[in-house]
Amino acid sequence: MSTHEKSALARVALTWLAEPGTRSVHRLVDQLGATAALDLLLDGGAPEEGLRDSVAARSGAGDARAVAAEALARGDRLGARVVIPGDDEWPASIEHLRTLRLPEAHRRVDRETAPPLCFWVRGPWPLAEVLERSVAVVGARAATPYGTHVATDLGYGLADRDWTVVSGGAFGIDAAAHRGALNAGGRTVAVLACGVDRPYPIGNTALFDRIADTGLLVSEWPPGAEPLRPRFLIRNRVIAAVTQGTVLVEAAARSGATQTTRRAIALNRRAMVVPGPVTSAMSVGAHEMLREQPEARLVTGLAQVLEEVGRIGELAPVPRGPDQPTDLLDDEARSVVEAIPRRGTVGVDDLAARAGLPVRTVLRKLSMLDELTLVVRRDDGYALARRTNRPARPQ
Repeated sequence: MSTHEKSALARVALTWLAEPGTRSVHRLVDQLGATAALDLLLDGGAPEEGLRDSVAARSGAGDARAVAAEALARGDRLGARVVIPGDDEWPASIEHLRTLRLPEAHRRVDRETAPPLCFWVRGPWPLAEVLERSVAVVGARAATPYGTHVATDLGYGLADRDWTVVSGGAFGIDAAAHRGALNAGGRTVAVLACGVDRPYPIGNTALFDRIADTGLLVSEWPPGAEPLRPRFLIRNRVIAAVTQGTVLVEAAARSGATQTTRRAIALNRRAMVVPGPVTSAMSVGAHEMLREQPEARLVTGLAQVLEEVGRIGELAPVPRGPDQPTDLLDDEARSVVEAIPRRGTVGVDDLAARAGLPVRTVLRKLSMLDELTLVVRRDDGYALARRTNRPARPQ
């Protein structure tokens, strides 16, 4: 067995002994190497009591090296591969998790945010290449038709512009974003909280099969691993770290998607939030994110997302209403148009008084407006042309 193969086996075993993200395990691997760190833990030399207890409990269920070897064999049969640091496929951006520190980190999932020891990858593309230009689109499982529509459009638009769409494969917003990318013929990555051989939820099996064929299924957990509830929260740090920005589309007051967005902010990634109806429970978390996090940017569509994550010059157009015939008029010509009654005609002297302009100026502007077919000359004065689309007068 080569040194690389030994390291991969040790990293798989360590991930089985202690949940991904455990900082003390990550430090041991940095200090000793994966193989020596595994030996130390199996000999009862963990530096922390909690880690020693975890290793002892897992070891009671089987031999870590044998479990890892079986996982690697199972992955080979499945067509999945293990990617570890030092491999060409290893995404460099994931190492930013080394410095991730979350304020008020009371829960284990908020404290244990170290980089993964390895990734299991299923799909045809090199992992680092696919993630180099990627955006996460996340949100509520119980998505509304509004949220599903927005997420699908964003997924399609991003993929159409050669961005990889990253999400978690869940029902609702995640699935809509993945499908949008697939429908555009683009690449999408589902980061899972379970083994790549049993992606969850089962109801999205057909979607996962499409992703595996044209994109990537990615997980820190070995094949066969169950989708336990805490693992979804552990997984979210990866989605935030490997992408250039995270777009939150709908989120209830308590939502794992808002947790992903907070991690993106802590990692100095672009954090974007799509607003929703204030009457919708699925918009509460998104709106609170905008209120509480100055770094979060409100976005309303693809152009604004691209402006946040794209290259210099990839700016969103400024929203504006439809062009009006009077948009290019100077102030004096506009004053003349505004002074003409909506119905009937007006003489030049009266028009000059209404516009507050000299008669000579009014005559000059009327000539120009006549050429532009904005006004018409009649026997008893001037009137607005019928096709003129004038802005509504202020009330």
